[in-house]
Amino acid sequence: MAIHAAIFDLDRTLIAGSSATVVQRHLADAGINSRDIPFADAFAEFYKRFGENWLLMQPARLAGRAAKGWDVETVAIACKAAADELFDQLAPFAAGVIEDHRRNGALLVLATTSPEPFIRPLMEKLGFDDLVCTKWKSDGGSFTGELDGPFVWGRTKAEAVKAWADANDVHLDKSYAYSDSYFDAPLLEAVGNPVAVNPDLQLSATARINGWKIRHFDKSDGVAKVAGLEIQDWTRPFMRPEFVAPNAKIHITGTDNIPAEGGALLVFNHRSYFDPTVMGLLMAKAGRSVRGLGKKEVFDTPIIGRFAKAIGGVRVERASGSNEPLEKAAAALRGGECVMMAPEGTIPRGPAFFNPELKGRWGAARLAAETGVPVVPIGIWGTEHVWPRNARLPRLSVLDRPVVTATVGEPFFVTDDNPETATAHIMSTISALLPPEAHELRTPSPEELARTFPPGYNGDPTAESSRRPGTDT
Repeated sequence: MAIHAAIFDLDRTLIAGSSATVVQRHLADAGINSRDIPFADAFAEFYKRFGENWLLMQPARLAGRAAKGWDVETVAIACKAAADELFDQLAPFAAGVIEDHRRNGALLVLATTSPEPFIRPLMEKLGFDDLVCTKWKSDGGSFTGELDGPFVWGRTKAEAVKAWADANDVHLDKSYAYSDSYFDAPLLEAVGNPVAVNPDLQLSATARINGWKIRHFDKSDGVAKVAGLEIQDWTRPFMRPEFVAPNAKIHITGTDNIPAEGGALLVFNHRSYFDPTVMGLLMAKAGRSVRGLGKKEVFDTPIIGRFAKAIGGVRVERASGSNEPLEKAAAALRGGECVMMAPEGTIPRGPAFFNPELKGRWGAARLAAETGVPVVPIGIWGTEHVWPRNARLPRLSVLDRPVVTATVGEPFFVTDDNPETATAHIMSTISALLPPEAHELRTPSPEELARTFPPGYNGDPTAESSRRPGTDT
């Protein structure tokens, strides 16, 4: 098997900002004056906001000269402390990408303009295999103020990576490279699998022209960003019932129970095609974006499907038996995102729709136990009066508006290793949030039963089993 590599830029790629500002602070704490470079602070702030350009790289070129006389051991101690801080700043989804490459046998390489003394401790802490970077000369005890080789930036970085690959028998055509900067386009062009991460405007355009993948390590894979914000951020101010759902009276309570940050698994009972709209309004009120698991039929629709993917939806093909949807949901939760799912898997049909005892599949319990995130139960009621399952479109009247409620309960953690009992607990917490009428056992009319089936259903609703569709294996 050909040796391949995963090559990562550092600043604004693996971490959101500049590593230099963190290193500079730790050098100062160690008694080293690292502020002798003219306008260094102003350049650092500009870089943080807009990314790199030729002008901003000039202070970096001068850094080696400014380091003349610095004690090598003191710098090493300061940079080790900086590495600990930078490691904690790793973008939420970067660790998962790194681990995937490690499992697939790739050599992990950090390729950065930053000087080796600053970055090697972080490279080692990340468990990478090698480092391609700018190097400084030393006389053993202190730095001389001279470079040991080229200033590694732009085309020079690409050339340095190619030289490293030749020396290590690495096939770049089988390799991956990740960077945010247009000036790393030569590096991205050199590999078979280029990825533009949080790209600046020029790289974004270049990536689209060349068909390179674009992703953001602070969001789930596939989530699109516009001017630095994801679509849900832009639409949140307009996600209000009077704008989105004037055909229903929607009452949402308990959103304070949704954690303000960090991963959380939101579970709700499924009654209607209108449920996702209610959940979207609920999450907008909570001020957080959410990733949802949805049936493949939705994602395979040309326009709606593309939008669902762009906001981070996870495509589920129930008949396939694949664990991929749960793995993607778990990655989102570990990355600190909210994921919503209906443990029932689909809207119950026939008599099951009216059963006071909610039954779910094991996916939510498995996700919660695997990731250790809190489970947030949500009870939804009345959505079937807005959009019953047997209707191709929702009721659009604004004169006779059904009442819909969504109640968010207190979060809890799944500690039960048995998915069956953990699922039963999840469903009982959802049920407890529903109104009294949800707990009444009654016999539905034939008309009520008919509304629980898809359009065009020709069977006998009364003959349907009360068991929920799907089984757990």
